[in-house]
Amino acid sequence: MKIAMQVDATQLEAHRVPLRGHCYRMLGSAFDAEDAVQETMVRAWQALDRFEGRASLRTWLYRIATNVCLDALSARSRRARPMEEGRNGSIEDHLEVRERRYWLEPVPDARVLPSDASPFELAALRQSIRLAFVSALQHLPPRQRAALLLSEVLGWSAAEVAECLDISVAAVNSALQRARATVAARQGTTTSEPLSDEQSALLNRYVEAFHNYDVDALVALLREDATLSMPPYTLWLRGHETIKSWLLGPGAGCRGSRLLPTSASGTRGFGQYRPAPGGGHAPWALIVLEFDRDGIAAWNSFLDTEHLFPLFGLPGHLPA
Repeated sequence: MKIAMQVDATQLEAHRVPLRGHCYRMLGSAFDAEDAVQETMVRAWQALDRFEGRASLRTWLYRIATNVCLDALSARSRRARPMEEGRNGSIEDHLEVRERRYWLEPVPDARVLPSDASPFELAALRQSIRLAFVSALQHLPPRQRAALLLSEVLGWSAAEVAECLDISVAAVNSALQRARATVAARQGTTTSEPLSDEQSALLNRYVEAFHNYDVDALVALLREDATLSMPPYTLWLRGHETIKSWLLGPGAGCRGSRLLPTSASGTRGFGQYRPAPGGGHAPWALIVLEFDRDGIAAWNSFLDTEHLFPLFGLPGHLPA
C-alpha cells in the first residue's frame, strides 16, 4: 500500500534558494531560474499526494526542477557572452546589440547561496555560479549539463542521475566524461576563491581609481590580456591599450561615476551610477569583476540596469 508523505508549503519553500541556484546553473539567467523554481513549486504542490518519501523531499524537488529546466531548454538556444562572438574589437567598431534573452546574466549571491551552508559547501557553490563556469555549462547539451550538475554540484550517484534523467548508468558516465572535458577546456583560469589580502587591496584601488576616473591607474590593475565586455553589446575589448582608449573615448561618460558594492556570481561586483543630467547619479551598469592570481582578468559591465538593479536590491537613483 502506498502512503503519501505529509509535506506543507513551508517545507517546500525551505528549498527555494538552493533550487534557484540549480536552475540558474542550468539556464544561465537569474530571471529564467526564478520562473523555473516557481514552476517547480507548482508541480510539486500538485503532486504532493503522490510523494511517498522513498527519496528525500530535497531529491524529489531537484528531480522536478531539473525536468522543468530541460523543458525550458528544449525551446531555446544557449546563453552567450560577448567574448564568444568572435574576435575582440576596437573603439572604431560598430556597436551591435542583441536581445537580453541572448546573453548570460549574473545572479545575486544571496538569491542562490543558502545561508545555512557550511563554509566548505559555500566555497563549492560559489565556484559553481561564477560566470566562467556557467558560461562553459552553456556549451553542453541540456542532459549533459544536468548530469554534470547533479553529479558534481549536488553529489548524486550515477544511479540517481540515471533515474532522474531516465537514461542508463552507462549513459550517465559517458555524458559526465564528455561534459567534464568540455567544461575544463572552456572555463579558463578565473577563480572564485576568497580574495587574498593583496586582491582585496587591489579591489580598493580599483574603486578609488574609478571614483577619480584615473584611467592609467584603472588599466594598471588589469591583467595584460584582460577583457572588457558590455552586454547587450556584442563588442568586447582585450588588452591595456584598447581598454584605455575606450575609457578615454566612448566610455568617457563614466567620469564622475559612483560605485556601490554587491556580490554577484560568486565574486565582487558593483552597481555603477553615472552623473545624471538632473543631478545625482543614475544607474548605468552592473559591474562583475573576475579575478585570477595575477589580478583582474575580466571586467564585465552589464548594462541592463532596468532589470538587474532591482534584482540586486540596488537603488534606482543616488542623490547628489
